[in-house]
Amino acid sequence: MMAEIVQTSELPITVMTPTYNRASTLPRVYESLLQQTFTSFEWLIVDDGSTDNTRELVQQWIDEQKLTIRYVWQPNQHKKTAFNHGVREAHGELLVALDSDDTIEPDALAHMWSTWQQLENREQFIGITGLCAKPNGEIVGDPYPRDVMAIPAIDMYFKYKVRGEKFGCLNTAVLRKYPFPEDIAGFVPESLVWRRIARDGYKTLFINQVYRTYFDSQDSLSREGHSVGDKHALGLLWLAKDMVNDCLPWFKYQPKEFIKAAIRYNRFKRVLAKQGQAVPEWGQLTDWKAKLLVAITAPIARVMYK
Repeated sequence: MMAEIVQTSELPITVMTPTYNRASTLPRVYESLLQQTFTSFEWLIVDDGSTDNTRELVQQWIDEQKLTIRYVWQPNQHKKTAFNHGVREAHGELLVALDSDDTIEPDALAHMWSTWQQLENREQFIGITGLCAKPNGEIVGDPYPRDVMAIPAIDMYFKYKVRGEKFGCLNTAVLRKYPFPEDIAGFVPESLVWRRIARDGYKTLFINQVYRTYFDSQDSLSREGHSVGDKHALGLLWLAKDMVNDCLPWFKYQPKEFIKAAIRYNRFKRVLAKQGQAVPEWGQLTDWKAKLLVAITAPIARVMYK
């Protein structure tokens, strides 16, 4: 549940970019940040052990002194670890996680900060989330049902059925309470963290405002495990368990999605068994209704994933 959080930030905003061998695309981010109308921010680059010329490139930008830039390096581990590292290092009250090949609108940071300052009871919010657009201006995914909505993100997903890539800023102090688990090998879906935050009562301010230009890539945590499910069975089993077991109060809004999640739970449980692994304690179902749903869908999973 929500607890009192003391803000000790040194800056309004940290723009944080985890990166690995993306020297070819980082200039796009740099140029985008140079165009911001709001300048009270730092750019924190977390290098996950790059072997290209990322370090030299960033040092060149630091020497130019056009932006406040901090560069931190870590041995190659995983993007989730780099993300956690960046959250710990951030000096901003708000954190904007910007991929190493994307751009944001020139007024994005200014709009985020002014909106945040006007928000009452902002200690109850995880952040502000707007929209993404493709390079041709087309909105990615669904807009929100209303132009401004202050609700938990889990309601936006299940109750209002909004889909598609979204982008915004996060309350750094709250985010530090919910690190991505680093003791699970491989991919850990972002949804696990965002859903937990929402279930604990934190709201998001959703705004139909384009903040980011989205270039389709494999750089985000949410896409990293999409095409290699068996390799990341632990993280994907956890995601399925989180939905069928921990999100059951939202079952009434999208029962078909919960049935699909139950099938995926069966699938990845079978994958782990073939790999000689038992389902970890955190992956065990605890709600009898979830157990029933998974049992009912087990034959379907056996047919679909022989």
